[in-house]
Amino acid sequence: MKKRIVIKLSGKIFGMDNTKILKDYATFLVRISKICQPVIVTGGGKIARHYISHARSSGADESTLDELGIEVSRLNAKLLIYALKNRAYPHPPTNLQEVRHAVDSGLIVVTGGLHPGQSTNATAALIAEKIQATEFLNATDVDGIYDSDPNKNKNAKMFKRIDLKSLRRLLIHEDFVAGGYDLMDIVALKVIERSKIKTQVLKADIKKLEKAIKGVSVGTEIIIP
Repeated sequence: MKKRIVIKLSGKIFGMDNTKILKDYATFLVRISKICQPVIVTGGGKIARHYISHARSSGADESTLDELGIEVSRLNAKLLIYALKNRAYPHPPTNLQEVRHAVDSGLIVVTGGLHPGQSTNATAALIAEKIQATEFLNATDVDGIYDSDPNKNKNAKMFKRIDLKSLRRLLIHEDFVAGGYDLMDIVALKVIERSKIKTQVLKADIKKLEKAIKGVSVGTEIIIP
């Protein structure tokens, strides 16, 4: 059986006008599917934030906003499924059991969010746990985990490796919360800790993802005790 690798893919790539990027990701995923079975979790990106902002201004409650974000992430998943054609499981699973069933098909699986109250990072970690993935790659808008928001601080330093305790401290730092760049969250950390899931945070870039899948150290590795 091929090793299974869960990739959380930044929603940013789905908000770009350049439709070629999805085709490039599809080509890449088909290529790496020869050495592993990719399971992709798509973020909602700017499109989800746009809808959520409008719904919030209309008075929608937070769980409804979560559901809205999940719907958008599933639309993004469908776009990637269409680009993958018959190499992908034909629809985004909507719960962990469906993910498990889809993975058993041996096809590339693409899903969006699953449950209100969970980030797509937490969803990806739970999926990695459920399917006993070899690795979880969190492909974000930045190169890895920094000591402060690199979008706001040009002197921010990136960690090649960081332990869970240090990462938890960073996650509750107010600058981190205000920074708004996609990283990890406490739920995701708890899941990767309890199941000791090998995890890397790296840039959503095809060349970097391919290196990581082939065992090259890219971005930031989270050290689990």
